[in-house]
Amino acid sequence: MRYLYACLVAALLAGCSSTDKDYSRPLPPGKMALEKITDPALYPDFSKGWGDKETLMASIDYSLSYYEKPSSKKYFPYLDISHDRAVASLHAMKALLQSCTSGAELNSRIAAEFDIYRSVGWDGSGEMLFTGYCEPIYDASLTRTDKFRFPLYGKPEELIKDDDGMPIGWRHKDGTIGSSPKRVDFDSGCIAGRGLEIAWLADPMDVYVVQVQGSARMKLEDGTMMQVGYAGKTEYPYGSIGKQLIRDEKIEKKHLSLRAIRSYFHEHPDELNHYLQVNNCYVFFRQAEGGPYGSLGVKVTPYRSIATDKGVFPRGGVAYLVGKLPEVRKGERNGEHEFCQFLMDQDTGGGIRSAGRADIFLGTGPDAEMLAGAVGDEGLLYYVFVKETGVKVAEK
Repeated sequence: MRYLYACLVAALLAGCSSTDKDYSRPLPPGKMALEKITDPALYPDFSKGWGDKETLMASIDYSLSYYEKPSSKKYFPYLDISHDRAVASLHAMKALLQSCTSGAELNSRIAAEFDIYRSVGWDGSGEMLFTGYCEPIYDASLTRTDKFRFPLYGKPEELIKDDDGMPIGWRHKDGTIGSSPKRVDFDSGCIAGRGLEIAWLADPMDVYVVQVQGSARMKLEDGTMMQVGYAGKTEYPYGSIGKQLIRDEKIEKKHLSLRAIRSYFHEHPDELNHYLQVNNCYVFFRQAEGGPYGSLGVKVTPYRSIATDKGVFPRGGVAYLVGKLPEVRKGERNGEHEFCQFLMDQDTGGGIRSAGRADIFLGTGPDAEMLAGAVGDEGLLYYVFVKETGVKVAEK
């Protein structure tokens, strides 16, 4: 059974793009998210992804460590891609990064030596919505105090998951498995006092953001730092506070951001508990030093790791994103810039269940949190796998 240390990356603005496109539309049963491009004229310009090779090669190594796990083999073949070919693709990509001397050379060699696949996107056009996630840092305490009153819980033994780490339900005292408690039940203390509290925060909104992001660093009262990571969640689907605030005309769609949501609840603290219940999905944590980790059990790298629906996208592969990222000033979106980048598919999003959505890991701390809260941009996603003629079984 693989551990799902997933960052739950259904960002607060997910599904709130500037259009009414249904990026969460599921694929037809049995269909995968990628299709092979047969016309080289449709390949993207990979030369724009040239640069900062060291972080990409390190991220590739993390995926290679995942492929060394015997459990990784059960997710292949993916389309015409065998496990051996997936491994060989990472080695081939590392070799290119080490031997190429320019972006132009990298572009031409990828076109010659690799097959290129494109996500079909939400409607077959390839268009996707990209959001962001991060590892926030919050003040916390290991014990409850007058200031720190809101807990992060470890995983209860009653929570039942399948072999892929997906939640099934809740084991009741009579041994039957039924629905898990809802957020209101946990907030009311249904598992309080059992020793499951691993940290206490000062703000319930901080607790909620940690649950959405799936990992965090806790700055404790003695100045030490503790990392926490995802340990499990209840089976309920993610519900977007941001979308509900827009429907209720509390925030205009064009102004939606994490900062705007925090500002609204700062001015209307009596409404916070009501809106928290929009999302019945409740997330549990564990100490996870050395992370943050993605759902493959390996570290995620800022601007080099993405989270996708692992039911339809290939695990651990080299992706290439063609899109934009926002410029953020004083917490507000203020323009955008082109973002063409190689990333590794190393994580799973609790709120991502389609070929039309992906999340970019943006790093740790307040700046990353501010940026993640503003990302919501359309783009295209490609994957590269070495041609069959270049496949060699990876050395052990």
